[in-house]
Amino acid sequence: MDETKKKNETLEWVKALLIAFGIFAIIRLFLFTPIVVDGISMMPTLEHGDKMIVNKISYTIGEPDRFDIVVFHAPEGKDFIKRVIGLPGDTVEYKDDVLYINGKSYEEPYLDTYKKEISEGTLTEDFTLVEKIQRETVPEGYVFVMGDNRRKSKDSRHIGAVNIDDVIGSTKFVFWPMEEFGLVE
Repeated sequence: MDETKKKNETLEWVKALLIAFGIFAIIRLFLFTPIVVDGISMMPTLEHGDKMIVNKISYTIGEPDRFDIVVFHAPEGKDFIKRVIGLPGDTVEYKDDVLYINGKSYEEPYLDTYKKEISEGTLTEDFTLVEKIQRETVPEGYVFVMGDNRRKSKDSRHIGAVNIDDVIGSTKFVFWPMEEFGLVE
């Protein structure tokens, strides 16, 4: 009888571990996944090496919002982290370091740190969508994204508008390093 009890207990542990592994796999595959920031294109908001959580369900049930930080599959075969600037149907223009969407100027407080450090020129060069993606508006089903480190970011100004189907999810939570732990805007 003692041998049977041990087998049942072992079987129960194996079942519990398999269920836990299954739940973890479902969460990682469909809901949330970790990602490591690679490069300086989102500085000062995000630093190279920051570890973040990507919310994969956010755009399964909704659409990206302006200024969301998103992770997407880039044409280079790797994932990029950038900020959504233009939504489908938007006109986007930069003039004298000011963002204009549909003719209205927008504040970008996440750029203030870099703008203060610039001794000459502008952080973001002047451009229109026609100059960058050969269209007057962001196409339906696409977003226009840019890195916060405007002078050193490969983004929609170079790779074009990003298909919403290529967006993995949004991210705004840094979990490592500990001194950066928390939400980012």
